[in-house]
Amino acid sequence: MTLSPSTASAPAPAATAPPASRPPTRAARFTTSLRRLRRNRLALVGAVLSAVFVLVALVAPLIAPYDPALPDFDAALREPSWSHWLGTDDLGRDQLSRVLVGVTASMQVGVAAVLLAFVVAVPLGLVAGYYGKFADTVVSRLTDTMLAFPFLVLAVGLAAVMGPSLENATIAIGISQIPGIVRVTRAETLRLKHLDYVGAAVANGGGDGVILFRHILPNATSTLIVQATVGIPSAIIGEAVLSFLGLGVQPPSPSLGVMLSSAQPFIADAPWMAVFPGLVIVLATLAFNLLGDGVRDILDPRGGSR
Repeated sequence: MTLSPSTASAPAPAATAPPASRPPTRAARFTTSLRRLRRNRLALVGAVLSAVFVLVALVAPLIAPYDPALPDFDAALREPSWSHWLGTDDLGRDQLSRVLVGVTASMQVGVAAVLLAFVVAVPLGLVAGYYGKFADTVVSRLTDTMLAFPFLVLAVGLAAVMGPSLENATIAIGISQIPGIVRVTRAETLRLKHLDYVGAAVANGGGDGVILFRHILPNATSTLIVQATVGIPSAIIGEAVLSFLGLGVQPPSPSLGVMLSSAQPFIADAPWMAVFPGLVIVLATLAFNLLGDGVRDILDPRGGSR
């Protein structure tokens, strides 16, 4: 018996291959990072506070209600009031104006010192980690020698040798941060240079410059960004310490460290002279530390919040 065309078995449809997965676009990665930042409330607070400090540093001369260096002896040691929100110092200068301009000095040192440290330390760490042997020995021994001195001790010593000024304080703090960044960069280079994609680049004839700056350095950027956000609060504290000791910003230019130094004889009679600058230093360092923790969580390839 023959089968009719209606009862004949039809050929099974060809199976369609699943679409190839594409890597996420830059916009998608940015959206994912923002979503992780919103979930981490402490990191979000740190990001907002850090942005406020940066904004204040940019517009401080425009929003300061008084000249921060102009004395007014008739208003000396006045308590916080509507005319002087944070009170005045022993020379009658407005504390709010001096704090605002002092934040500018702190942010300037924080960013410039970290940038200086990265410009010097990242190439040294790449060379030491990639080439090893003699280069690694020389860089590691120099780094260990600098690490034998605590960060602030090294910064104070360098600033004392170079002379008191904001520029010299920035250089001293930047040099003091070089050893830590060298060690982080070297460790990342040692980890990345043994991965498969680096070996493939070498097999395809890639030179050392291509391997270092097109394959290793871009993949170490996440770790280096976290290190930068951790280095900024350390630089802010370093600037305050150097200015407090007379090795940073020089009076009558305002600085948070200078304000703390000037407040010492008046702690009992005018505590606001020390409380407000100290509180600003605490908030600034806390903000960038929280931001650093948030950036570390966002850039963690495993995802999730710590």
